[in-house]
Amino acid sequence: MIEAKGVYFRYPNGVEALRDATIRIDDGELVAIMGPNGAGKTTLVKHFNGLLKPTKGEVFVDGVNTKEVSIASLARKVGYVFQNPDHQLFCESVEEEVAFALRNFGFDEAEVERRVTWVLEFFELTPYKRKSPFTLSVGERKRVTIASIIAWNPKVIILDEPTLGQDYFQKEKLRDFILRLRKRGGTVVLVTHDVEFVSELKPRIVLMADGRVMADGPAESILTDRAILKEASIFPPQIAQVFLELVNVGLPKGVINVEDAKGALLRLLRSMRS
Repeated sequence: MIEAKGVYFRYPNGVEALRDATIRIDDGELVAIMGPNGAGKTTLVKHFNGLLKPTKGEVFVDGVNTKEVSIASLARKVGYVFQNPDHQLFCESVEEEVAFALRNFGFDEAEVERRVTWVLEFFELTPYKRKSPFTLSVGERKRVTIASIIAWNPKVIILDEPTLGQDYFQKEKLRDFILRLRKRGGTVVLVTHDVEFVSELKPRIVLMADGRVMADGPAESILTDRAILKEASIFPPQIAQVFLELVNVGLPKGVINVEDAKGALLRLLRSMRS
C-alpha cells in the first residue's frame, strides 16, 4: 500500500510542484494519474520510491515512511519507468540493461538469463539485445526501460508515459500485460496523457492540476465528466464523446471504450425489439 499524506514539494529553483497532495493506493490497484503538463504527476510518483522526499507531509510504502529508508530498499518493491528513457538507460547493450537490476538484486545467473530471454522476447527486443540502447528509436528505448523493470517483478510498477513512441500493436501488448499483472495481484500506477489507452484499461483515475489532486474515481465516471475534464485540460475518449451526445436518446453515460459501446448498443436493440 502507498499513501501520501498532505505532501508538499518545492524544487531547489523555488517551484512548488505539489500542494497538499493526498492519495492512497491499495495493493492490487490499477491507477492512472492524469492532468495537464506541470500538474505535478511525475513529481508525485517519484515520491513513491523515494527518488524525491516531501518538503512537507509524509509518504508511506507498506507502512514505512520513505524519509526513513534508502532509495535502494524502496526500489526492490517499487519499480519506476522514467518518462524519458534516456534518463534511465546507461548500459552498453540492451541485454545488459535488462540484466543489471536482476544481478544487483542478487538473482543467480541462470534466473537472470531466463528472465532476460523471456522479457526481451515479449517486447520484441531480442534482435537488438547486443546493440546499444542509444542506437534504438524512442519507442524501442521506452520498451527497453519497461522490460528492465518488469524483469524483476516488483510489487508496484510505476509507468510514466508508457505509450510514448509505441504503435497500436505494442500498446495492445502493453495493455494486456498490465491487465495480467493486475490479475496476479500486482499494483500498477500509470502517469499518462493517453486517454484512449486509459479508456481500454478502465482503471481508477486520479486527476491532478496545480500540484493538487482535484478528482479521484472510476474511469467511467471521470472520463464522462466534461466539467472536470475541461478543468484538467483533457478531452474525453472519442467513444465517450459520441455517447455523451446521445444520452438523450436512451444511451447510457458511462460508455468509454469499444466493448462498452457494443454492450450498450446491443442492450438498446434488445429493448427496442421487446
